[in-house]
Amino acid sequence: MPGVYRLSIEDLSREVEEVSTLKIPSILVFGLPAHKDPMGTEAYANHGIVQQSVQAIKELAPELVVATDVCLCQYTDHGHCGIIQRGTVVNDETLELLSRIAVSHAEAGADIVAPSAMMDGQVKAIREALDSQGLHDTAIMAYSAKYASAFYGPFREAAESAPLFGDRRSYQMDPPNRREAMHEIAIDINEGADIVMVKPALSYLDIIRDARARFRVPIAAYNVSGEYAIIKSAGLNGWLDEKKVASEILMSMKRAGADIIITYFAKEAARWLQEIS
Repeated sequence: MPGVYRLSIEDLSREVEEVSTLKIPSILVFGLPAHKDPMGTEAYANHGIVQQSVQAIKELAPELVVATDVCLCQYTDHGHCGIIQRGTVVNDETLELLSRIAVSHAEAGADIVAPSAMMDGQVKAIREALDSQGLHDTAIMAYSAKYASAFYGPFREAAESAPLFGDRRSYQMDPPNRREAMHEIAIDINEGADIVMVKPALSYLDIIRDARARFRVPIAAYNVSGEYAIIKSAGLNGWLDEKKVASEILMSMKRAGADIIITYFAKEAARWLQEIS
């Protein structure tokens, strides 16, 4: 996508400097390993790409809040978010690996770990694993209401994480289901989530609003790759004013009740805000 790149560790210094200059307070790190296998072992290896990246970022900008995605889909050769047994994603066996990933990220210096695998009990398992290692200050941002959406397409292509068989509807949320989101968010909060997330954001503003009215924890809205791609491509083709439309959409997420917005427009939005400040 225009303006969005996969970065090597060698490229991080320039990116971190730019982010710091724009006064963006936090980043969310995803990894793309050199090797994939059925168990996603690169995800929780001490030398893994995210672990190395977090260490490098913290050396460059200690004040930058670093969140890390905790999942297996980018690291498994089958592209699913959990361990596969007899052709099915198994929940409980996956929890141990998600916990290992979270601990390895926290030990590398991550301030926030963000489990996105949508396994039942993942927040509880990760909180217990972090606490058992003395990592009490590491926050958890739970992908609590993560819907099985077509808007993830550009990211899955870039991360080479599309599932090789089936889909993720058995563990991600059904788009028409509004009430289940409140149930899942409540569970994650009870299990120890410090921040809860709604993903995607634009087509699920009603879920953000429902969550804001019901819960008192910080709410993150994830403005995902497909949402970015729609605006960016239309802007490049001259079909709409990219800056005005993107600003309006980001404002709608804030208006709906989001405390945190995760977006591919972050650097551009920061520049736009600097222009009017």
